[in-house]
Amino acid sequence: MNLVTQVFALVAALTHLVVGILERFFYDRAAVRVFLTTSPADAPEVALWRSGVAVYNILLGLGLVAGVVALHTGDATVGRSLIVYLCVFLIASAIVFVISFPRLWRGALGQGLPPAIALLATAVF
Repeated sequence: MNLVTQVFALVAALTHLVVGILERFFYDRAAVRVFLTTSPADAPEVALWRSGVAVYNILLGLGLVAGVVALHTGDATVGRSLIVYLCVFLIASAIVFVISFPRLWRGALGQGLPPAIALLATAVF
């Protein structure tokens, strides 16, 4: 798997790890809420949902890191499979996200663009 694919898979991983950590551990800060939702308002009634989404984001990021690690530790098939599957998953999620919440299009772009570039690089190179 080429370097461009690996770099953008890691960018997607870092994005999801950072967002997941912010959602899970720092959502009580108004600046974090503005960054994630464009609003400083808190919604305590969705804390359980938010926590689940945070873990989902962290696990997606870790899965991409595991894919890149697998590529470099002798299991290229597993590495490629993880990277391609998770990139497709993230792109599909970004599409659903932007359709569901058009005002949060920047978040959808941040979620979907790096894995889209990774997949495009896989197809081109």
